[in-house]
Amino acid sequence: MFWLGWKLLSLVVLKNVMSKLIKARLQQHLTQDELSERSGISVRTIQRLEAGAAPQGYTLKALAKALAIPEADLLERKPEQIAADHRWAKWINISALPLMFLPPLNVAVPLLLMYTQKQFNPVTKKLVNLQVLWLIGTLLIVIAVMMLNDLFGIRGNYMKLAPVLWILVNVFIILRNAASLNKDNTLRIRLAFDLL
Repeated sequence: MFWLGWKLLSLVVLKNVMSKLIKARLQQHLTQDELSERSGISVRTIQRLEAGAAPQGYTLKALAKALAIPEADLLERKPEQIAADHRWAKWINISALPLMFLPPLNVAVPLLLMYTQKQFNPVTKKLVNLQVLWLIGTLLIVIAVMMLNDLFGIRGNYMKLAPVLWILVNVFIILRNAASLNKDNTLRIRLAFDLL
């Protein structure tokens, strides 16, 4: 009876302390050797990672691919890191606002913040993807307005309205996502695909 209680206690403690890599490997009933063969990562590296080292770069990608799970599922994250990521996501989102009248800069500043602060999480990537798509759309609208003016002789004040409306919609998207990030740390308006 004592042995059973001790075994149960050790399993509970092990489950709470166990690294995400161990959990993922054991859920798929793999040994370290089998995971090494699948991923091309040495057994020694897998042992170091299971002991607490953080996987990075190629190692992270190879293990995630071998286990058929997202890379984020293998990363150990502290609550302070998560809070900092959300803070940077808010800054990256709002940084597109002051420079949206200069279309390449509405992408350059958020992208620069993302890279300098190493904020490569799904939220920040979606924010930058949205601004990249917006930049492409802006260029297409400008080209369309120029073509309508030059080729077809269509002129008028309403032609100037298209870029202004385009910018106002971008303001709405940025502010709506800012409110959503403040409320529940998610994006309200996002793309279903990635450009970056």
